[in-house]
Amino acid sequence: MRGCVIFTAYFLSSTCFLHLVVCIEPISGISAAAALVAAAFLSGYDVLKSYVTETCGDRWIHNNYTGLPKQLNEKLYGQHLVLRAVNNHIRGHLKSAEPAKALALSFHGWTGTGKNYVSRIVAEHLYKEGMHSKFVHLISATKEFPHEGMVPFYKDQLRAWIEGNITRCSRSLFIFDEMDKMPSGLIDTIKPYLDYYENLGGVNYRKAIFLFLSNTAGGDITQYVYQHWSNGYPRKDIKMADVEKIISRAALNSKTGLWHSELISKHMITAYIPFLPLEKSHVRRCIKDSMVAKGYVLTDDRVESVVEELTFWPESEQVFSVTGCKRVAEKVDYVMEEY
Repeated sequence: MRGCVIFTAYFLSSTCFLHLVVCIEPISGISAAAALVAAAFLSGYDVLKSYVTETCGDRWIHNNYTGLPKQLNEKLYGQHLVLRAVNNHIRGHLKSAEPAKALALSFHGWTGTGKNYVSRIVAEHLYKEGMHSKFVHLISATKEFPHEGMVPFYKDQLRAWIEGNITRCSRSLFIFDEMDKMPSGLIDTIKPYLDYYENLGGVNYRKAIFLFLSNTAGGDITQYVYQHWSNGYPRKDIKMADVEKIISRAALNSKTGLWHSELISKHMITAYIPFLPLEKSHVRRCIKDSMVAKGYVLTDDRVESVVEELTFWPESEQVFSVTGCKRVAEKVDYVMEEY
């Protein structure tokens, strides 16, 4: 006698359900039915898991490149070159179903100009968990690679780490901070993963994104912008091509993490992106954002009191902030203790 079993499983208050009808022959079909039921349970478990645990799928990786330019425009000050470059490169990479290679953007500029800030905004718009996502990886050169004499060990460590993470999720984001302090030659380890290979050892690395953050060329960029300002030209007239030359020359000649690197000689870096020194007007906007975020009453006098606690350069003209917006939050707290 032939019979049918109806099997239904509900998850998350019927948000997700499985409905399975199994028709079997007596005895001989029992094992087949058991296998089908087990498969249904496993499938339901995978669906349920994707709801409660971060997985490498569209539910957790948004690729929200439409919201990225809006956030950058609203919260990143004085960086017109960064706005266009980051938005266009990220958008172009994500819109391609099969990118030609992994995206590699090298951020350069003085401290406090927004390199880490932009990295965080990118992470927040691509991953539901932002910087807390297990597919976003922040590597500090001074913390992870402190000893020059251990480069061979670090190379093995870095290679295994990148391969393991991209094998788990091809849409991974890697942020290398303090590249200028990385031991020379170490970064060449990742060259194969930035190349044009369709797969390497059976793994596709071309969907990954690498961001390299460095103070290299910060002084040269500042000198160029100061000269531009001294000649009376508007800041927004500065072109990417002019500053990119300064960065690539500094990266080649200064003993930093990219010095003599194959990433440069083999043209593995997608773009060198300059972060210009911030002027007082930009720092004032950072101060206002910080005061509002901390719940302080915002007044012009209080903003100027914070400005007076910061250092600007050159001494005679007081144009550019020495530390950008990096020390703004602590100076806001310090000043507001007096009110």
